Parts: sequence; structure tokens; C-alpha cells
Amino acid sequence: MLRVLLLGVLAPAGLGLPAPPEPQPLGGQCVDLDCFAVFRGPATFLTASRVCERLQGHLMTVRSTVGEDVISLFLSGDGSRLWIGLQLPPGCDDPEHSGPLRGFQWVTGDNRTSFSRWARPLDDGARLCGPLCVAVSAAAGEPAPGELAWEERPCDVEADGFLCEFHFAASCLPLAVEPGATAAAGLSITYGTPFGASGADFQALPLGSTAAVASLGVELECTAPPGETKGRWSREAPGAWACGVERGGCQHECKGSAGAWNCLCPADAALQADGRSCESPAEHPCHHLCEHFCHLHGLGNYTCICEAGYQLAADQHRCEDVDDCAQVPSPCPHRCVNTKGGFQCHCFSGFDLVDGECVDPVDPCFGNKCEYQCQLVGRAESQCICAEGFAPVPGAPHKCQMFCNQTSCPADCDPHNPTICRCPDGYILDEGSVCVDINECDDGICPGQCHNLPGTYQCICGPDSALSGQTGTDCDPIQANEDRGSMEDYAGSGEPPVSQTPGATARPSPAPAGPLHSGVLVGISIASLSLVVALLALLCHLRKKQGASRGELEYKCGVPAKELVLQQVTTERTPQKL
Repeated sequence: MLRVLLLGVLAPAGLGLPAPPEPQPLGGQCVDLDCFAVFRGPATFLTASRVCERLQGHLMTVRSTVGEDVISLFLSGDGSRLWIGLQLPPGCDDPEHSGPLRGFQWVTGDNRTSFSRWARPLDDGARLCGPLCVAVSAAAGEPAPGELAWEERPCDVEADGFLCEFHFAASCLPLAVEPGATAAAGLSITYGTPFGASGADFQALPLGSTAAVASLGVELECTAPPGETKGRWSREAPGAWACGVERGGCQHECKGSAGAWNCLCPADAALQADGRSCESPAEHPCHHLCEHFCHLHGLGNYTCICEAGYQLAADQHRCEDVDDCAQVPSPCPHRCVNTKGGFQCHCFSGFDLVDGECVDPVDPCFGNKCEYQCQLVGRAESQCICAEGFAPVPGAPHKCQMFCNQTSCPADCDPHNPTICRCPDGYILDEGSVCVDINECDDGICPGQCHNLPGTYQCICGPDSALSGQTGTDCDPIQANEDRGSMEDYAGSGEPPVSQTPGATARPSPAPAGPLHSGVLVGISIASLSLVVALLALLCHLRKKQGASRGELEYKCGVPAKELVLQQVTTERTPQKL
């Protein structure tokens, strides 16, 4: 039996038997310099990651909605799950410091993202323990029908496939075909990529891709000079191909027909050895610069000069790039990457490049204005958090205010003086140190149906109201507008200003002044006194309705959305004077 097992293990590697075929992508697409491919078939996270690495890539990172759009092109909506490059290392993560990725990291070793799409919300206080990996699917209903969703899964179970991501130094656009050329010549173009994806529909093709035009017997390759990101289609054989496809590869102009195509150059330029490029000796014979423009175009004796970052080649005409990173000492503090005509400095992981120096990253919480506490989100971002029983102020997230969305909540009491406690707006201090919701509906505050809510209330206007069927804190349109204005002027004060009596109408313009009868004066005096008494009675009624004392409690403002304003409640009562 052992002998059979040894033969099974050694046969593919040592006996010359063919190894299992490498998985091939069933689809691919490129966006600028980044390409993506989908592989179908059962695979664990580790197996999928190794396949992507053998193709010089890695499992896909989805850092923005662009990545989500690419995945949508590959998923058929059948509920299949595909691995992406997101994993949680072994151990348990603190949910308060997990950020939008819940403590997971990309296979590239970082957790930078401006996008996440988890299938299920993480319960408060829940702790995720690895190792866990993430698969993406378009399962119905999570989070919405047809939308993509991320799902945490054990890394050693098999998904239905996986997505790979590749980055290239340059890319080419699809072959440009003149209008009518495809129909006339019956052209059929098939593209092939370095990572195995092929087809006829690509937005971009990476460096090293091929384009086969079967009807013309032409095969082209995407190439680019070092340091340039925009490639062009070319081939080893000199001369032009069909002028209707990518202008025959000519730098200037393509002419010909019936299989005989040629490239033409301007009158002051000469066709080069590849039969497609043009070079104009009328400028000067130097690669970069000619001293005094070759003595003001007279040429004669001249000296070629190279731009910064280059040096003259042995022929004294061409310019070669200087490897700046080979200098001693190195021009960079950590890592140096040579580029065409220059170099780039990069820092080791955990450092930031500032003015050519690699320094420790600045703490995002340094100098923050958080009223309670600052919390890190990733390496470069932070957010303000509040203590239990408090919530950020809308429009000012660095401040905190008391919050309660239940019928009762613990009060915020002074630890040095337990008799002084505070409750959120719309609550009253009950026995002990508990804040209890005030039921405004018991006061008949609504003309129609009234619903009490934690910290507020809601009126449902009846059919006799001008606001029939609407909800708010008043069913009189004028009163409702005044209440909203009062809330804007006195946001959260709990004492909106007294408005005009509902239903009051505009008075006519006064008559011209003239002598008044003494009886009229007495009547005016009595009416004025009656009006003052009525206003005092109304004011007294409103004061009783709003509470015994502003120092004792503050009633909540009549708006559906709770105004979270801290109100101080003391146990010492003082008589109120009108």
C-alpha cells in the first residue's frame, strides 16, 4: 500500500507524467493598468491565492465601487461564491478598532479601502475570530436582491471560484479599425492576455498582450518604451499591415491596397528600419540637445547634450538613462526605484515619506477636538466616539449629547453630588436616578390622534385639518411653521416661543385719527384689560403644561426627530412666580 502511495506522489514530479493543467480564467477585463480575471471551480482560499500568484498577480482587492462594477460583470446572479483577497488572521479582533473591514486585511498586507459591502451587520460587541476569509456573491436578499455581498467563511472550505487581480506597467487600447473596414475585410480580432484571459471585448489590454487578425494573417503585440504607460501595437516584421487596422502601424501615414501597404513620412523626415517610424534629421542629429542648436542650424562641429538623469552613450549622440539608485550613498533613506531620467523613493511599511525623509506616521488623533474620546480607523483616519448613554451631535460629531431611545434610561448624575442629575430632552427624573419618558399625549396636545414616542410625540392630522393625513407636532399649518421656526431659533431648548393665537385674522387699517367719545375710551380700556387678562391666563396655562420649573425639568420640543439637548434636573424645588 505504501508503495502505491509513493508512486502516486512521485509520478507527476519524477516520472515525467504531465502535471495537472493550470486553471484558466473564464473571463477577464482591464481598467487602465489593472486587470481582473474570474476562475470557476471549487477551490479553498489558499489554493485560489496560489493560482493568482503563479500568474504574477494576487486575489482581487475591492477598495471602491469600481471593483464592485467589475465583479458584477463576472457574476451571473446564480448565487455562486467567489473568493476575494480579504482575510482575518488567526486570533480575535477588538470590534471597537476593526474599522470598515472588521479587522480583516487585504492579501497585499494593508487595510486601506473606501468601500465595503458586508452581507450581515456585525452585532454590537461581537468579536470575530480568525482565521476567516471573504467570498463575494450576488445572493438574493443580502443586502438587497441582485446586489453584491461579502460573507465571512472558513478559509479551508471550498468556494465556487475566485477572482484574481493583476497590475501592469503599461497598456494599449483595443485596435482602432476604420469605419467600414471590419465589414469590408471581414475582420475578426481575438485578444490574448499574459494572465490567460482571451476574447474580443476588452476596454484595455496590458503590456505583452496579443491581437490576432485571422483574415489578414497578422499578429500584433502591445509594447511600450521603458517608463511609459501608454503602449502601442507593433510586430517584429518590418513594414505596414492593413491600413484600416491601427493605421497599419505607421507613425505618419499609411497608403496602399490589395495587400500592398506602405508607410509614408513627411518630406523632412526619413522612414526608419522598422518601415513604420519616421525621424527628421532636419532638427539635429542629437538624441536630446544639440549645443547652440548645432551652431544655429549650420551643424558643422557640434556637441550633443543630454537632459538631467541621462548620459551620452558611446556614439556621443544617443542618451542613456543613469541608474541613480546605484549611487553611494543612496539618494533615498529606505528604498530607491530607478525610473527613466530619474528615481523614486519609497519607505518601508509603517513609515510615511515627508520631504524626502521616511518618518513615523502622525497619529490621526493628535490634536483632535473630540469631546469624549478619539478612535483610530485604519492607519490614517480617526473618528470621535461618545460614552455610553451619549451620542454625537448632528452636524458637530466631535461633541456629545445625552441620548435615549427607550421609555427609560439611567440619568447622568454628578458623582460628587448625587442629587444633581441630568436627563435627555423629553424625559423627567423619576425616583432614584432613572429618566422616564414624558407622555405628552396625556395632556391632549394633539387635536387628532396622538402617538407618544421615546423623547417626543407625533400627531396624525384628521380629515377636518388642513394637513389631513400628515404627521407632525401640530395640525395647523401656520402653527406648524411657527413651531419649526421656533425650533430653528431655539434648537433643543424645550421652550419654543409662544405663537399667535390660531385662527387670528388680520385687522383692518385704523380709521383716521379724530376726537373720541368718552364712552368709546372706556370701552377700549375695558377691552384692553380683558385682552391682558386673557393673555395672562393663556401664558399661565402654557407654563403649567410645560412644567413646574425650568430648573426642575425641560419638556421636549414638538418635533418628530428628537432634539438631544442636555437638560439639568435638580431635586431641589423652588416656587415659580408668574
